[in-house]
Amino acid sequence: MTPLILLADDKKSAAVTDWSARIGWLVGLALFVALVYWLMREGWKWRGTLQGDLPELPTAPDHLGEARLTMSGRYHGSTTAGQWLDRIVARGLGSRSRVELTLTDAGLDVVRPGATDFFIPADALREALLGKGIAGKVLTEGGLLVVTWQHGDRLIDSGFRSDQAAEHTEWVDTLNSMIKTPSTEGAER
Repeated sequence: MTPLILLADDKKSAAVTDWSARIGWLVGLALFVALVYWLMREGWKWRGTLQGDLPELPTAPDHLGEARLTMSGRYHGSTTAGQWLDRIVARGLGSRSRVELTLTDAGLDVVRPGATDFFIPADALREALLGKGIAGKVLTEGGLLVVTWQHGDRLIDSGFRSDQAAEHTEWVDTLNSMIKTPSTEGAER
């Protein structure tokens, strides 16, 4: 045999890709991702069912009065007061969205394009503070305006972030000056 033929006999072809095995793995992975997504969606719906006793959200009155403050930003969600991870999803409160806030003497008007708008009457406001997290969303210290309000028999924390973070302090001061505590109500009588 000549050396060329011996060299040709020693060469082996490259391993052939097993496409059926690869396709099987991809289909399995896609089914797993779909299952996880479906379970998350069912959990969200179940949480809404558990919170079904939450009354309808108040809507803004026809005449709000003169605006004390306005703000554009993001609505990050609502939770049970003091429980920053206990998200409330009933009545659309769980949907993050853009927000336009208007504070008047009547209360806080929350307008959310693409989500349910709601109104927080002035007598339902309980506290405003600067926070750093709500409903699983964590921001820098003081990067979140958290408004605590009474709805039915629940205290709710709602988190907002302004496009201009410097506005948060003014909002906290103004909201807290509007809130009537039991001690100030007794003094006014």
